Amino acid sequence: MTETASLRALALVCSLKPSPSPSSSDLIARQILGELAKHGVTGDVVRVVDHDVKPGVEVDMGEGDEWPGIREQLMAADILIVSTPTWVGHMSSVAQRVLERLDGELSETDGSGRPLVTGKVAVVSVVGNEDGAHKIVADLFQALGDIGFTIPSQGSTYWNDQAMGGTDYMDLDETPEAVASTTATLAENAAHLARALKAAPYPGR
Repeated sequence: MTETASLRALALVCSLKPSPSPSSSDLIARQILGELAKHGVTGDVVRVVDHDVKPGVEVDMGEGDEWPGIREQLMAADILIVSTPTWVGHMSSVAQRVLERLDGELSETDGSGRPLVTGKVAVVSVVGNEDGAHKIVADLFQALGDIGFTIPSQGSTYWNDQAMGGTDYMDLDETPEAVASTTATLAENAAHLARALKAAPYPGR
């Protein structure tokens, strides 16, 4: 059943490829947004590598840093999507930088002492022509949870090629049914949890 209450999502695509290069990480993030739209969620995509995101663990690293603009979009969203490729068995360096910048949110709290991202939902998508998706999801979930995001049940979706394969997700003729079903479940659970947290926020300290 489609829910109509308005929610917003932001997809941070952590591809190493700048726009307009085709990207499997971008494709699967947009598929998540498509599923979220069925539950009354609108969203935007930011390809992080298109922006000068400085290294650091503060919310603003000074002159030339474009993270504060991305952060502004994040703060307006109810659901965060982190979408990363797999490189040498790990998340991309761009995804790692996103986590490092999100670490700055631990010192950004509201009047009740909660991180400002408390009450926001985070989900993850991983693609790659090598294994490593489960480890990447585990690392991202641990970090995002520590920062203050809430992870829904079955809050990840991924696709990996066969061992030592060379196919990209975006080159498939169609989305595998298992991936499509998992993505749909992720979206349904994320939208449900985001609405529940808006209706009944976490208590302050």
